[in-house]
Amino acid sequence: MQTFSEENYLKAIFHLSGTDKKPVSTNALAEKMKTKASSATDMVKRLSEKNLVEHTPYQGVTLTESGIRSAVQIIRKHRLWEVFLVDKLEFKWDEVHDLAEELEHINSPILAERLDAFLGYPKTDPHGDPIPDKHGNFEEYKMFSLNKLNKAETGIITGVSEHSTAFLKHLEKLGLTLGKNIEIVDILEFDGSIELKIDGTHQTVSREISKHILISK
Repeated sequence: MQTFSEENYLKAIFHLSGTDKKPVSTNALAEKMKTKASSATDMVKRLSEKNLVEHTPYQGVTLTESGIRSAVQIIRKHRLWEVFLVDKLEFKWDEVHDLAEELEHINSPILAERLDAFLGYPKTDPHGDPIPDKHGNFEEYKMFSLNKLNKAETGIITGVSEHSTAFLKHLEKLGLTLGKNIEIVDILEFDGSIELKIDGTHQTVSREISKHILISK
């Protein structure tokens, strides 16, 4: 059984390692956890002693199979709680991340299974991120960042890669929420800003914002 802090580190390593499971440096891990490199190193040693990570000096940290299973279950609970908070308690999508950070540490597999069933076995959370099933399997979704589309291409907003409150509030203000159909009207050569058509209106988003809006064609 892991502590809350250990679970947070496992989740951070999982996210940083990406789909190719690349090693994560302790400096990158410390930055992600907003702590000192020495603190991250100490935690890596603890996780290694529990056979949850493998650490190769000067190469980085990777999760063991046991570490991956633990991380995925934490992510599963987090995303299920986000769905519950939005769908059942009517929180907005920019209000649920911190609450789910607390709820994800409830150590009750049967609670997670009943929550999943109660919600109707959702496939994605309110931000479009896939929810792994009870076996830890993620359903494959092909999504592209908005800045990868060309003029006149269309798509549906199906996710975001930035979950900060400020970013999500900004998207909501612009009407760029999940499920909206968009069309690329123009891409400004000067700064890469993108003019969109959405719900019959035009919006312009910066290149930086477009990197974090995920689209399905």
